[in-house]
Amino acid sequence: MKYQRPKGTTDIIPGESEKWQSVEERARKLFNKYRYNEIRTPIFESFEVFSRTSGETSDIVTKEMYDFFDKGERHITLRPEGTAGVVRAYVENKLYGPEIQKPFKTFYMGPMFRYERPQAGRLREFHQIGVEAFGVDNPALDVEVMSMAVELLRSFGLKNLKLAINTLGDVESRTNYRNALVAYLEPFESQLSADSKERLHKNPLRVLDSKDLNDQKIVADAPDILDYLTPDAQEHFDKVKMLLDTLEIPYEIDSNMVRGLDYYNHTIFEIMSDSKAFGGKWTTVCAGGRYNGLVEQLGGPETPGIGFGLGVERLLLVLDAEGIKLNNDNGLDVYVVGIGDKTLSGTMKLVHAIRKAGLSAERDYLERKPKGQFKNASRLNAKYTLTVGEEELAAGKANLKEMSSGQEVAVSLSEIQTNFAKVIQNFNSTKGE
Repeated sequence: MKYQRPKGTTDIIPGESEKWQSVEERARKLFNKYRYNEIRTPIFESFEVFSRTSGETSDIVTKEMYDFFDKGERHITLRPEGTAGVVRAYVENKLYGPEIQKPFKTFYMGPMFRYERPQAGRLREFHQIGVEAFGVDNPALDVEVMSMAVELLRSFGLKNLKLAINTLGDVESRTNYRNALVAYLEPFESQLSADSKERLHKNPLRVLDSKDLNDQKIVADAPDILDYLTPDAQEHFDKVKMLLDTLEIPYEIDSNMVRGLDYYNHTIFEIMSDSKAFGGKWTTVCAGGRYNGLVEQLGGPETPGIGFGLGVERLLLVLDAEGIKLNNDNGLDVYVVGIGDKTLSGTMKLVHAIRKAGLSAERDYLERKPKGQFKNASRLNAKYTLTVGEEELAAGKANLKEMSSGQEVAVSLSEIQTNFAKVIQNFNSTKGE
């Protein structure tokens, strides 16, 4: 029987995993600048954590979630997105306490799961990097989160990006707009797709997000949510735009954007790329928004929140299509060449000492001849070779060679054992003399 990975998943093998590490490392450094600290939540949660927060009519809940009953008859879901689990952890661990710094800033990285048709940049197991910030209902935090997302994508060398923003307003704004939208859509009810018919009276804003071409024609002339904002909601959105202008971050307003999850309100945004990875069409790589009220839904106190999620697979596709190389240098510092049967212990001690000094080291395990070992050192892009034979062991010496220049010098085995970093430093300082 031939075993294969499940459909919609992928193996991240050496040679590729270094790219992932580079993305994750860059994100961690940036988040640290903005004072976001990591949180790690379970890959599976109670079904209600997502059904209650994501919306009963959302595609995620109705079509895409991997959910099952475990042996204890508990309804379990593999997480389809990161925010709801972080909010659950925020509430359960009382991270809203008076002793906690506000805003509480955190980030996460890890796999998510959705049952959907696999395609480029859209897998059944995919990976997200995301941030969440709780406790502050201030437009400045909205802009900080968007600025951080843009800065992260730009740090990889991406240039042709588009930031699209919208607002879903406060509760009153949304209620007024909902009524106007239902009144507009009801005469078209018979023409709507099956999904949109179901959503018309449950969550009509989701009709705006329909992928059905006929639905899109109908909603093209629908009322604009920006015409139904309360003064407070309008002021919040105006400040967001003003601060984006202040930071000279270009943006476009897309008043039909609603996002695919029901918990959003006020500011929402998407960062898109028209990379040839997606046929030159604008495709979302990173998205998020404000979700005041979500903490209360999961049993916490009234707490505003905002965040974003970035799809790692999509980002890597864009970087590859744009010819952007990540810093995934996995070069070897030192290859230890042993000559003779009696050098086994000596080469092991040398490799161990080099690694203790903080450098990477490798040796031969296939009993190759010296020529084969040097060839392997070249194949592994070793910066140096350290050669020791039976005579060198007896003399307490080894030959250190820089592969790029071919320069070679005899060094003391005792010095290698005690401080190999200094041996390299001395070698570099005397080169060419």
